[in-house]
Amino acid sequence: MDAAAELFTGAGYAATTTRAIAERAGLRQASLYYHFPAKEDLLAALLAETVRPSLDVARALLKVDAPASTRLWALSYSDIHLLGGGPHNLGALYLLPEISSPGLADFRAERFELKDAYRALIGGAAALTDLVFGLVESTALVRRDTPDVDIEAHARHGADAVLRITGTEPGAMLHAAALRLLKDS
Repeated sequence: MDAAAELFTGAGYAATTTRAIAERAGLRQASLYYHFPAKEDLLAALLAETVRPSLDVARALLKVDAPASTRLWALSYSDIHLLGGGPHNLGALYLLPEISSPGLADFRAERFELKDAYRALIGGAAALTDLVFGLVESTALVRRDTPDVDIEAHARHGADAVLRITGTEPGAMLHAAALRLLKDS
């Protein structure tokens, strides 16, 4: 998986062959095919790593009895951390044309569910949800342009911006409450 992530985000998905992935991973190509019958299966597994943890956080936060703004900050902060904190910029894979492939339907459904969680916390405004979701996912572009970005600071500023877009001014008390929610969930 790490070899595929490195090659997909470095050389590009289309330019990366399964042979190159197997060589980078120190495997025979047949061994790679045993675990991932197609290159798209590797892409699907990597994309799942970018959405499932955030979806788990969102599901937990939707059940918590706390102000929506606190839960929204917590989800945004957590999601930005996930997209910006790994060794490879996997969020950049969202921009691939292959994303619309039928084989990636599960990823698209999970991403839609995550977006729907944002919408619920925002209060149902579709245009506002698109703006917030786009801001969070722009972490991949920031990371592409600034590979050494301070992801902790970026996550805090990004989550603050999400709240400001929705009309709430964040502050130290809200940050502390949101971070407690994340710790407890």
